[in-house]
Amino acid sequence: MQRSQTEAKSRSQTRTASLLLTIWLSNATLPAAEPKAAAPKGVVSTAARPLIQKAVQAAGGEANLLGIFTFKDRVLIGDKDTGFGSKRDSVLDAPRHWWLKTPAGYSERKDEPANFLVWAWTLRALTDAASTVDVVPDVKDGETELWGLRVSGSVTPAMELYFAKSRGLLARIDWRNDIHRFSDWKTLPAGTKYPARVVGHKKAGDKIWYFDEVTEVIPLKELPEKLQPAKFDAK
Repeated sequence: MQRSQTEAKSRSQTRTASLLLTIWLSNATLPAAEPKAAAPKGVVSTAARPLIQKAVQAAGGEANLLGIFTFKDRVLIGDKDTGFGSKRDSVLDAPRHWWLKTPAGYSERKDEPANFLVWAWTLRALTDAASTVDVVPDVKDGETELWGLRVSGSVTPAMELYFAKSRGLLARIDWRNDIHRFSDWKTLPAGTKYPARVVGHKKAGDKIWYFDEVTEVIPLKELPEKLQPAKFDAK
């Protein structure tokens, strides 16, 4: 009886060990889980670092750069500013989203390149982790001497941002087929500075093709409730 119980126990242990070995071998042959793709990371050249700091400080400091905000502006397409144009009331979370306020609610400007242009003039393109930033040669625009930075990686194609040597404020952006010149700087209560006037020129011939006058900017801590991503109950 004793021997029978011992043999039964031995067979049970053998079956258990065999089952564990089968499970281990099965798991060992499963393909390894795909690693999560790392977030894109840009490279900032040594020469660009102090210039980025200079530009950001001139605009009010990194903590005060515009992120989510509302703004009102007047846009006129043409080579002469008549004082008229289309008035817009917008909510920005650039470069991801730009919504226009309409009588029916909010209308998003999807796949709009101007999202990146606005993002650039807030200077957040310079501090984004995905941005590669390099120094470009100085230029003279009219009577104003400018130093510049090229931003790539986070924006395609690369764009050049030029700053006035006298004040360190953004003076122009060269991007795609256009040159955008900035002026009439305003200061918000928190110390944030932004350009209230933009004039767009075509690189070919430097012909003016639009005017944009920003009449109001209000920083927001978060998006308006209607624009926040839908929240689902985890049950």
